[in-house]
Amino acid sequence: MGTKLDMSQVLEDLENTSTLEELSTVAVRLRDRLKVEHLIYHWVDGAGDQYGYTTYPDAWAERYQERNYHRIDPVILGCFQRFHPVDWKTLDWSSKVAKAFLKDAQSHGVGNQGYSIPIRGPKGQFALFTLNHTCDDEAWQKFIDRYGRELILIAHYFNRKALEFESDRQPDSSRGLSPREVDAMTLLALGYSRAQVAHSLSISEHTLRVYIESARAKLGAQNTTHAIATALSRGLIVV
Repeated sequence: MGTKLDMSQVLEDLENTSTLEELSTVAVRLRDRLKVEHLIYHWVDGAGDQYGYTTYPDAWAERYQERNYHRIDPVILGCFQRFHPVDWKTLDWSSKVAKAFLKDAQSHGVGNQGYSIPIRGPKGQFALFTLNHTCDDEAWQKFIDRYGRELILIAHYFNRKALEFESDRQPDSSRGLSPREVDAMTLLALGYSRAQVAHSLSISEHTLRVYIESARAKLGAQNTTHAIATALSRGLIVV
């Protein structure tokens, strides 16, 4: 399970998408690179409109919608209350309803392991970026340890691209920051150290400082903390 990820290539593939269909193609390619069974992306905007992409079997996707499982799904309920990535094992599956839901899901091809990254964007947008697989706990933990940081960056970048295709989305000032500046500020906002950010972006700490200083100047911020707060308040980055 998993292979070495070329982050520069993944981010370039995402940057080059211009439609939701192309974004779906990139998602399949990423799933195959990671060698997991399923990759899922689901967003709900402030108006309640939704977009979803999943590699789950069609029968499960249809059943999920027909039975309004989003109202009882422990993944949805649990992630909506969190800001950091969630391993499904840490969620509450103890109720009869949750157990029945899980049994139904697995009978339709959903794996026993899951890792979901909640994302909150402008105007009430909420999204989940999820990987799902079938394996034992030890193998899954190794997978998360290996790819966890990269997946956070990919999830936020994926979400940012999806928002660009929102039909009524107006051009905003996010273009004032370059893609690399947005990536750097997003990871800093998530609590990464500068060394961790540089490693995740495959750049030197000196280059990272250039991105940070450039973002600070564009935002008129006094320091990095002020820059992060300003970027968040303007919807330039989402965490």
